[in-house]
Amino acid sequence: MATIEDVAKLAGLSRTTVSRVINDQPYVTDEKKQRILHAMDELGYVPNSSARRLRSQRTETIAVLLPRITNPFFGNLIESMEQKASKAGYQVIVCQTHDSKKKELDYLQLLKTKQVDGIIMTSLVNDWELIHPYLENGPIVLCNEYMENNPVPMIHMDHRRAAYEAVQHLIEQGCKHLAFVHGGQEGHLTLERKRGFEQALLDHGLSSSEDQVIQGPMDVGDGRHLFTYIKKEMPHIDGVFTGSDEVAAGIIYEAAHSDWKIPEDLSVVGFDNQMLSLLMVPSITTIEQPVKKLADKTVEVLLKQLLHPDPVRGKSHVFDHKLVVRGSTRKEELIIH
Repeated sequence: MATIEDVAKLAGLSRTTVSRVINDQPYVTDEKKQRILHAMDELGYVPNSSARRLRSQRTETIAVLLPRITNPFFGNLIESMEQKASKAGYQVIVCQTHDSKKKELDYLQLLKTKQVDGIIMTSLVNDWELIHPYLENGPIVLCNEYMENNPVPMIHMDHRRAAYEAVQHLIEQGCKHLAFVHGGQEGHLTLERKRGFEQALLDHGLSSSEDQVIQGPMDVGDGRHLFTYIKKEMPHIDGVFTGSDEVAAGIIYEAAHSDWKIPEDLSVVGFDNQMLSLLMVPSITTIEQPVKKLADKTVEVLLKQLLHPDPVRGKSHVFDHKLVVRGSTRKEELIIH
């Protein structure tokens, strides 16, 4: 069986230089790299698939940037992406940004240093002007995120429309004083939901103010604290649209330990249709996203970008959502398509 010394001898170079090529490290001229690759092929030292990766400078790895993996929506999204990518011979690495601008830019360095072939961003916290230069190093695709002017391919649902339908449903149930709750920073996606919230209020003759927008809550614990806050500081609120089933679950859990009833005193709409939404009492009215379709299309688009790079503005792929009506807004449970 051939060894690294055999490759070095046949190529007429040092063992260190051969090691640098094998590990895809810098400071090796193209001429020396080709001599080493030729020797490796001749001796059968490296499997053909690995040799092809070295020649093409491909890692056959893509990175997915997301806020937090503990959110079931992102967990399900990653699982579907990994399955789709694996069938195409690609690996997926998960990068949690925790909505940190610095972490987001640090992970984008993976593209610049050729450690991944492409990047999928499921959230966006930096201004696009800071991200755009990284396109020189490889493709970037947005999933579950939205930006105007389509700077890169975007795969998402219409979050503005989804928010509008959720709020309209609350109004139809008799709610007149509504609040919109979102976690993290107010990025493009959150802004779209906020616009849908405000437009629904406007179209139904209800007032809208910044006091009705609550930023920060992200999980069940936050939802519990939010209910306590609403009961004490905003008791007039009779309907809440949240960007998370987890937050909605926290509200419902805490309400069960008070003298407020759901939905009689407070109606609640969540987002994502997680399994948790079915386990609560009452179960949660929520917006269902087509997770698998979003994941499959995103990976498909990214792989196409790798084969045929397109520096021109991206194309937007918009998928339908579903408003799933349950007990947190209405006693009789049904599904609205």
